[in-house]
Amino acid sequence: MKQKYIDIAIEESLKALKKNEVPVGCVIVKNDTILAKTHNLKEKNMTVTSHAELLAINEASQKLNNWRLIDCEMYITLKPCPMCSSAIKQSRIKKIYYILDNDWNSISDNILENTDINQKVVVEKVTEQQKYQQIIQTFFKNQRK
Repeated sequence: MKQKYIDIAIEESLKALKKNEVPVGCVIVKNDTILAKTHNLKEKNMTVTSHAELLAINEASQKLNNWRLIDCEMYITLKPCPMCSSAIKQSRIKKIYYILDNDWNSISDNILENTDINQKVVVEKVTEQQKYQQIIQTFFKNQRK
């Protein structure tokens, strides 16, 4: 795990926060080269599929000119939802690093760890969470006001 990519994902989450989006950031890396870095844009794009992970997968696929993101790693601030987990699995990303868990953990784990379809996606939680946890807690606190 490279801390610099987690830091970039956090920077992306701050961009989402400034746009009043759920502050989720994502980075896709292959061979120590960033292929994509994005953040949530659901509100701006007015589409449910504008999650950071899906936007990053699309951007990385265009750069590689291939939908198969073999040997790529994803760094995300929040563990992916089932929709994003399915896309990660289908795109053949080999490993994801994430900071915080979400309410979808068990469903996402079932998708990512299943070996009936494609290979298992290795999932690793990053132990340093405090900075991002504060960002997302502040966002939801402000949303409830």
